[in-house]
Amino acid sequence: MKPTNEDYKNIPGWGIDADPENEPTYPIKNYTGDDHNRIHYERSPQQPLTVEILLSTERPGPTAVFGTSVPPTGLSGTIRRYAFRNSEDRYRHWIPLILADRINVFEGLIDDIRTGHLPNLFKERGLGMEWKHNRIAVLTKVAFAALAGAALMISVKRKK
Repeated sequence: MKPTNEDYKNIPGWGIDADPENEPTYPIKNYTGDDHNRIHYERSPQQPLTVEILLSTERPGPTAVFGTSVPPTGLSGTIRRYAFRNSEDRYRHWIPLILADRINVFEGLIDDIRTGHLPNLFKERGLGMEWKHNRIAVLTKVAFAALAGAALMISVKRKK
């Protein structure tokens, strides 16, 4: 049995915008009647698929417009492909995407060095402004990096 509008009458606010004579935004909005014609629009043409596009499991196909400047590659791309096999309502989708973003930063640094561009991490990470406005945070980061580096060096020497 298909539900009718009568089945929903007991839900507060149901169909509040269905009657154009009962416009809830009056007098703030200048009502022209076009709001009720919004389902009749001309869809944008589909952007050509020139690179690999990761598709959501909730959508039947790609969105009309999408970014193509950074297609998935390397380890981060593999992690993104795994994430897009899972539904968007699962941590199995979002946590791997966050991890892939972090890994992609390191992949970008490696690509920069491989192509002969030495990145200025101090400037690119905004440490100049942080030093100017929040020196304690910069000193904490430097101390933590020094401790982590020292711990790594000690663990490597002990294994020899």
